[in-house]
Amino acid sequence: QVQLVESGGGLVQPGGSLRLSCAASGFTFSSYAMSWYRQAPGKEREVVAGISSTGGSTAYADSVKGRFTISRDNAKNTMYLQMNSLKPEDTAVYYCYLTMGMNYWGKGTLVTVSS
Repeated sequence: QVQLVESGGGLVQPGGSLRLSCAASGFTFSSYAMSWYRQAPGKEREVVAGISSTGGSTAYADSVKGRFTISRDNAKNTMYLQMNSLKPEDTAVYYCYLTMGMNYWGKGTLVTVSS
């Protein structure tokens, strides 16, 4: 069955960096586009970034453009989100997302940006 497992979250000071990982299994990872979403306390879930199946095409929300980088390693069945220049408003649970007929979500990893 499809499994998406996020890791790499934690507490970081404003201006700091974190790298999130999403380990995927149960499907042909290299055949599907993937995305990162986030949900801040009291807010709706929003898309952060997306990446094509080959990694050759990426897209970002305006709020993270220039600070976050999405990437993937199809040999390792893993997607990444490098987050730099973090701001308190980046505090959220971050989820990886796959649509493959059905929608699949990981359980999320919490990122807290605070001094």
